[in-house]
Amino acid sequence: EKGADLGFTLSETRVQEDPRLKAFGYSLEQVSLLLGPMAADSKEALGSMGNDAPLACLAQQPRLLYEYFRQLFAQVTNPPIDPIREAVVMSLEAYVGPQGNLLEMSPSQCHRLLLPSPMLSIEEFNALNQISQLHREWNVHTVDITFPKKEGIQGYLDALDRICDQAAEAIEKNDRIIVLSDRATSADRVAVSAVLATGMVHHHLVRNKWRSQVALVVETAEAREVHHMCVLVGYGADAICPYLAIECIMKMAREGLIRKKLTPEQLIDNYKHSLDGGILKVMSKMGISTLQSYKGAQIFEALGIDDSVVDRCFTGTATRIKGMTFELIAQDAFALHEKGYPSRNILEIPGLAETGEYHWRDGGEPHVNDPTSIANIQDAVRTKNDKSYEAYSRSEYEQIKNCTLRGLLDFDFEDRAPVPIDQVEPWTEIVRRFVTGAMSYGSISMESHSTLAVAMNRLGGKSNTGEGGEDPERSLRMDNGDTMRSAIKQIASGRFGVTSAYLADADELQIKMAQGAKPGEGGELPGHKVSGPIARTRHSTPGVGLISPPPHHDIYSIEDLKQLIYDLKCSNPRSRVSVKLVSETGVGIVASGVAKARADHILISGHDGGTGASRWTGIKYAGLPWELGLAETHQTLVLNDLRGRVIVQTDGQLRTGRDVAIAC
Repeated sequence: EKGADLGFTLSETRVQEDPRLKAFGYSLEQVSLLLGPMAADSKEALGSMGNDAPLACLAQQPRLLYEYFRQLFAQVTNPPIDPIREAVVMSLEAYVGPQGNLLEMSPSQCHRLLLPSPMLSIEEFNALNQISQLHREWNVHTVDITFPKKEGIQGYLDALDRICDQAAEAIEKNDRIIVLSDRATSADRVAVSAVLATGMVHHHLVRNKWRSQVALVVETAEAREVHHMCVLVGYGADAICPYLAIECIMKMAREGLIRKKLTPEQLIDNYKHSLDGGILKVMSKMGISTLQSYKGAQIFEALGIDDSVVDRCFTGTATRIKGMTFELIAQDAFALHEKGYPSRNILEIPGLAETGEYHWRDGGEPHVNDPTSIANIQDAVRTKNDKSYEAYSRSEYEQIKNCTLRGLLDFDFEDRAPVPIDQVEPWTEIVRRFVTGAMSYGSISMESHSTLAVAMNRLGGKSNTGEGGEDPERSLRMDNGDTMRSAIKQIASGRFGVTSAYLADADELQIKMAQGAKPGEGGELPGHKVSGPIARTRHSTPGVGLISPPPHHDIYSIEDLKQLIYDLKCSNPRSRVSVKLVSETGVGIVASGVAKARADHILISGHDGGTGASRWTGIKYAGLPWELGLAETHQTLVLNDLRGRVIVQTDGQLRTGRDVAIAC
């Protein structure tokens, strides 16, 4: 409507000095590694090498509640959707607002608001907030999700009840839009987590059969990346305005911190477009094509959240590892708020913190692959130094304890009698069970790929081609007796390099249904990496980027997988057939189906596996630790009397003999 003020004023505070960014947990890595590329390139940045950072429930520093949720994905049964080839059926459009009685045909059924995307710019949110000026019946009720800092942890808990009460008042007044806002955050007011408030209000309305009467909009400084938006939408948000992330991007442009010279409008459009594309990719992992189906579907597993929180705010979400209670969540909120608005004057390094979430930083979060461990293992290998390996093993043991679930376990030596070493299987036989990760030629160099193959062939283990095929000449034996042939040939969704000769020259054929670093997604090889030899091996064109589709386009059920297993056994009767799955809740049932489909071997991959290139959302937030998936798979196969049919294998940041022993 003419005369409505939809604009906003950008504060003069610099990015590095903005207390709100610190209070909501923004780090220098998130701003430079995520927000900058999203605003400049209109798509999320690529990462690689997997995720060796600690789980949120094991982190030393306070984490946002979003990071305790792991994305679920489809594998084998209802497959993921290819969001590129099948873009025509993908949609982020959704009608919001009161729903009429579906069994009655009346004009009121049409009185709803169509949003082309759940992501709102600040101007779009202001327009929605003032919609009652144009449509009088569309009243907006804003619920402040902040509370006075002086009330302490009890104030946080009381705020949860107040938020639900105010949402109920909005229903009684027939308001059509409820806005959950943390705009009032200041030195004296602390914000309740937006995802906690959203899930709580959503389920409060559902329990009282009021949810269809209102739209739920979130105005938050907390959410900034794709996963955050997915969690908010998955737990009931109809629309989201990430106002602080938008303001941060505009300040970065003002200070020359974004490499492309674009107008503020272009930067915000790019940021929204990258969020939209990321949400579509996450939806497609589960085979969902429309936002209306994804909204409120809760396609997540909570990792490290207590039942008391899940029952009230995230009802129905699977949670096997307990942890964060309301009191602990409140403590993290105060710890983050203290960084932005300290209660007392302290001396600290100016600027946003280097938290080390994505890359190792001295004083930041621990990583499995820390510099000390890498230096020790390199020295041990180059100089055959036993002391260096012992130092590496001790260092890795400490990092594993800090970062993984298996680090919380220990061996029960007291109730076990030692076995004489001559009764133990010799190491020469043990290493025959070892295999390399499935990294393709292209994601790593020919020198690395072939060296791994030679080493495993000398040991008697197996190397894996990955999904990039293999040059037939590598099967020839060299003058010194070595061979660069990979014993395991992988068949992935792109089928790059898969020929009859490729299948016949294998000891094991592995069907990759999902990959630990990016389950539910296809592999990506940028065009600049596709050189002549790589293109020839993959039967493609040099310089043209290669993207594997998320699903195998010939596998849409367990019966289709059984057919492929049968075909592969016909192509190479002496080879065993393996199926690669990724750990998630329910993977045991999928593994049972794979065993019934006559697979000889099942690989359960952990969420922290390596990759040549993947979006950061997939690397950080999809899949679960192999410890959970392996235990579920083994128990489910035993219960169904299928364990004797298959060999079960696992991978994902296995570093020492202790890790292997725990896996066994």
